Amino acid sequence: MITNAKIKFTKMQGCGNDYVYINCFDENNRKNINDPENLARIISNRNYGIGSDGLILIEPANNKNADAFMNMFNADGSQSSMCGNGIRCVAKYIYDHGLIDKSKNFVNIDTRAGIKNIKLEIENEKVKLATVNMGQAEITSDIPENILIQDLNLKFIGVNIGNPHAIYFFDDNEILNNIDYISLGKYFENHKRFLPDRVNSEFIKILSRNEINMRVYERGSGETLACGTGAAASAFAGYVSGKLNNEVIVHLRGGDLKIKIMPDNHCYMTGPAVEVFNGEFDFNS
Repeated sequence: MITNAKIKFTKMQGCGNDYVYINCFDENNRKNINDPENLARIISNRNYGIGSDGLILIEPANNKNADAFMNMFNADGSQSSMCGNGIRCVAKYIYDHGLIDKSKNFVNIDTRAGIKNIKLEIENEKVKLATVNMGQAEITSDIPENILIQDLNLKFIGVNIGNPHAIYFFDDNEILNNIDYISLGKYFENHKRFLPDRVNSEFIKILSRNEINMRVYERGSGETLACGTGAAASAFAGYVSGKLNNEVIVHLRGGDLKIKIMPDNHCYMTGPAVEVFNGEFDFNS
């Protein structure tokens, strides 16, 4: 794949959803990446690599209406179309590192799910928070739809918002507290109902009409501390099923995200973006 190559990287996270970011505006970085799928697997390994939920390449955009292209890979090397936490970090990177005009308080990032518009909140000349127009959410199931696993008859609501999601609402605290999220998420990821694209699974406890707790199992990465598209999908599923209002605070293991659902079903997500550290990774293969 890569021979005696050093690649500069930046580790960033949004609500604990951490990725390795590589600036491919840098020609040396760009020319050394020949196999990004394998690179994602190596770099994401938390024992032998840098450790992350995946790899995001920040590339020059082909679309003249975008400031950059987010090329995203999960920890298993599979490609993903969108990541709400990841795109906030991309927006922060290109602003903080001077890849766009710093007089702007917004950026446009192209993704496999289309161009996303991000409004920036600046503090001390760096991005502190970002609000992303996640796009229009779409229901992909009955409301709700039954699915059977062993002796559990569960109900989910399917939502696509750049990525496919299945949202499970639990009213019974005993079931919620004792459920094995990782085993369930892994099972559902490859369930025939969700093939060939596989699915992200969100497990939700409603605290009020404006507040939920969420656990998430992401296809290709496993359980993560946060998932931006999952938070938006969960809020939307609760809204269309009459369980939630159109503005929701989503409590994730890694922090909180604010979701606002507009009349046209576009979802806006506000949350933090943090640069953790920079470094070089030496590949010898």
